[in-house]
Amino acid sequence: MSALIRVDTQPGRERPFVIACLAMLVAVCWACLVFRALRIATVEPALLGAAASAGVSPGGLPYRLPELGLVLGMWGAMLAAIMLPAATPTVLLFARINRLVRTVRFPNLATFMFVAGYLLVWGGFGVLATLAQWALHDAGALDRAMAIDNQNACGLALVAAGVYQWTPAKHACLEHCRAPLSFMVTGWRAGLLGGWRMGAAHGLYCIGCYWLLMLLLFVAGVTNLPALVCLAGLVLAEKLLPSGSVVACISGLALVAWGTLLLFPQA
Repeated sequence: MSALIRVDTQPGRERPFVIACLAMLVAVCWACLVFRALRIATVEPALLGAAASAGVSPGGLPYRLPELGLVLGMWGAMLAAIMLPAATPTVLLFARINRLVRTVRFPNLATFMFVAGYLLVWGGFGVLATLAQWALHDAGALDRAMAIDNQNACGLALVAAGVYQWTPAKHACLEHCRAPLSFMVTGWRAGLLGGWRMGAAHGLYCIGCYWLLMLLLFVAGVTNLPALVCLAGLVLAEKLLPSGSVVACISGLALVAWGTLLLFPQA
């Protein structure tokens, strides 16, 4: 790959455009989440009251196709809003190397394909989360905030996520996310399809880092905005701070302690 790199007299010119595009996408995702949370807090209580007065229990009705589409869109917005800010340095690194290598006529298009591959992998995770929410909802296991209505199940999920924060698999994936340069150099793939495949590969590593933490949204509530903000902050801290691996271990201890309190409240 180094033989293809040419001298560039205008370094970093791709950064403002890429950052602006990612910032707009993240802003749209957060706006959708805020709108959804406000709707749940203001409009849906009135609808539930009207349904209750009519003798109908909307919370027990199974999801139909429109509801499933909304849930899938909500998961997609949540995952993009949480993960894209922390993935921005990797996207910028890819954009920089791609412009130096010049394997395509329009380098920004290859960067778009990298982001598309990354989001598509997380979209697959969102599909699985949507199916899980569908099953839990139809089983009556979720409350109005879309949180699991079982304290023991929540405690077990917290303990599992906390223990995973200490595992070698977590830290191997986290190291890849924190230092993607070796992945870019050794696994470089040219062209638009190559950019898409590299984005998808990076997304798989990120899922390896955070799949259990994302599932904790079923504990806090899928529409819980403070929980989303805290999770996004934890992802940013783990990926970008110099002591990110230490942050992961500390957060793991906190999650285990929280889960233990739920499992053994009398203790």
